[in-house]
Amino acid sequence: MATELDERYDFVVCGAGSSGSVIAGRLAENPDIRVLLLEAGGSDDAPSVTEAPQWPLNLESERDWGFASEPDPRLLGRSILFSMGKVLGGGSSINSMIWARGHRNDWDHFASESGEPAWGYDQVLDLYRDIEDWQGIGERHHRGRGGPVFVQPAPDAHPAAAATVEAARTIGIPTYQSPNGRLMEDICGAAVTDLRWHAGKRLSVFRTYVAPHLGKPNLTVLTDALVTRVTLHGNRATGVEVVHGGTVHRVSADAEVVLSLGAIHTPKVLMQSGIGDEDELRRVGVPLRQHLPGVGRNFHDHYGFDCVWEFPENLRSSTQPGAALFWDSGAAGIEGPDLFAYFGPFPKSTPENVAKYGLPDNSWILFGSSTHPKSRGRLRLSGPDPADPVRIEANALSHPDDLKSAIACIETLREIGNSAELRPFIAREVMPGGGLSGAELETYLRNAVTTYWHESGTAKMGRDAMSVVDGHLKVYGIDRLRDADASIMPRVTCANTMAPCVVIGERAAQFIKAEHRF
Repeated sequence: MATELDERYDFVVCGAGSSGSVIAGRLAENPDIRVLLLEAGGSDDAPSVTEAPQWPLNLESERDWGFASEPDPRLLGRSILFSMGKVLGGGSSINSMIWARGHRNDWDHFASESGEPAWGYDQVLDLYRDIEDWQGIGERHHRGRGGPVFVQPAPDAHPAAAATVEAARTIGIPTYQSPNGRLMEDICGAAVTDLRWHAGKRLSVFRTYVAPHLGKPNLTVLTDALVTRVTLHGNRATGVEVVHGGTVHRVSADAEVVLSLGAIHTPKVLMQSGIGDEDELRRVGVPLRQHLPGVGRNFHDHYGFDCVWEFPENLRSSTQPGAALFWDSGAAGIEGPDLFAYFGPFPKSTPENVAKYGLPDNSWILFGSSTHPKSRGRLRLSGPDPADPVRIEANALSHPDDLKSAIACIETLREIGNSAELRPFIAREVMPGGGLSGAELETYLRNAVTTYWHESGTAKMGRDAMSVVDGHLKVYGIDRLRDADASIMPRVTCANTMAPCVVIGERAAQFIKAEHRF
């Protein structure tokens, strides 16, 4: 870990999250390549990060960017909080550590949109097998052993997790040994979750990919380093401006700059650098360098809804998500599961619904969402200065089909949650309760909607006019600049995004190595 910057490196990787950590670690494997990894947050050496059960303590802490959307009349004037990691490891250091690979149709969609076969499911499945060190049983054709990424079925899962999986089976959702094998080729299924922790300790992507290289002379990792702009010479990226220690530094990249700042900060930095929609940049006084109207567009997330039950007094809560559910509601136009949910043995809801229904400390949730919401939002700059906050127009539930999916989701979750299999774990249903329909149910949902923190799509990969990067993640019209994080997803994968972001990092590193021949 460094406290000083040199003036130039071969590669400057911006963001030490689930994609940037992979890229920096893979590039640093070559001792002849000088790599700088910049992270706006601080150290991950904190109990709330390292101790797996303490993960909720990171939310709304100094390790969380704590973004909030603009108030939305469709959500009864509410804002949505978007947590993103501001720490070494990014989201992988503050999240619930769920490993979710994405469905076959997600990856085939990436390949179709980009025209790059390396994004196809079969190729990505091979990559997952190479990098995983899975500790479960069975599914030998789908899971890997001996790779750098330790994954295990939820250890000491709450007993209600197995009951949730069994309850799903009774309504026609088949059960699987894991959520990341054959289930990701089917239209529905339930399994105990896969998690990235070991012996009670979090395994962040930074600790997996970068930590083994710390101390090598060719790798510099700098914390508390806020990237504000990409520097350009004509149509070529030459480096970055970064604020560190209260001073603006200019650092040169002789080979490439890689932006892995997440789906909010990557488009923000692009726009601050003059790369984006011409009219939007003119509005805030940023000189145009490259007209790419898709920058900041296509913003979406998994917007979720809680159903809450109270445990009997003799049953404990836990912070460990225990079961994953995927199913098909029959909605037109979706290939594969269109709804998913997790069982969480902990209380959670929005302030609006807590005020109305209450939230017992000893309660549990089924937290459901559409896998592929149709609503799309937008990010905008609020001013020309890098310190000016980004405006998030989330537009959750703006598409009528998303409200229909939410209603279908709640109906299924209540059926599972109130089943005979889960009855031993229920003192009472807290919310939404029976009897809600029509306008009352819509009001509940608009007050309940929150996020899985899977922000995606704001610098999407593709070949249409709104695409920002090509199939090798190179920014259109700008040489020596790539984006590699969830912002490049044409659409969000069907559940948690940490594992797909690791794949994005691996693919970016492969593309870079192939182009620069090392």
